[in-house]
Amino acid sequence: MSTLLTINVKNYQKQTQNFYFFQEPAIYTGGGPVYSNSLYSLSLGNHDDTGAILTFEVNLQYYAGIQQAHTLPQVGSASGYASASRAVDLTPRSSGSSPNNSTDATVTPLGLSRAKYEEDVQAGAFRINTPIAGSPPYYNVGSAVAVNGGIVLSNFVQANPNSHTDCQPILKYYVQTGWYTPGNVMNFTQSSRSAAGCDFTGGYTVCDVELDSTGKWSVELG
Repeated sequence: MSTLLTINVKNYQKQTQNFYFFQEPAIYTGGGPVYSNSLYSLSLGNHDDTGAILTFEVNLQYYAGIQQAHTLPQVGSASGYASASRAVDLTPRSSGSSPNNSTDATVTPLGLSRAKYEEDVQAGAFRINTPIAGSPPYYNVGSAVAVNGGIVLSNFVQANPNSHTDCQPILKYYVQTGWYTPGNVMNFTQSSRSAAGCDFTGGYTVCDVELDSTGKWSVELG
């Protein structure tokens, strides 16, 4: 059975608030600048008035993702359109196993091959091989996650042709007030500065987040 990471949000501000969720960008080797997408967004009323709790669930399974785009990434706009994903394993930090840590991209049709073992992928990462052109249409590759029943490209770089990208995901997620449609590019640095952070790297699976009446966050991991 898959492991779920869960974030439960309570809003104690008097007015209804919009919240969106996003992930710490992975560490990439290969490719250009790293971009982040919103993963989920929903409004939430005052907890005392409504009893409502906003729950965000993400599957701990790692996914490689590829997405076709007509333009370079722009904050506030969809990162792309047609996409594909593939479950992958991360290279362990100790030797002795052969994980399915690599996948090959294709563009006609768009897709990712069944994951296989590749020897020189760095520890904690998976690899996407990209024998594709670097001119429009563009191709985004990176870390995708299964969120609330769907798979979303969480963070990405633009693919270099005839190359590969190693991606080392980070299990840290954020909650922020405001609205970004899932799959739209956001400014990670700006959004994370005053957000509530849920760091699951220590083996935690549940994070309870509260926004109090003064706008201050409280976070409890369990």
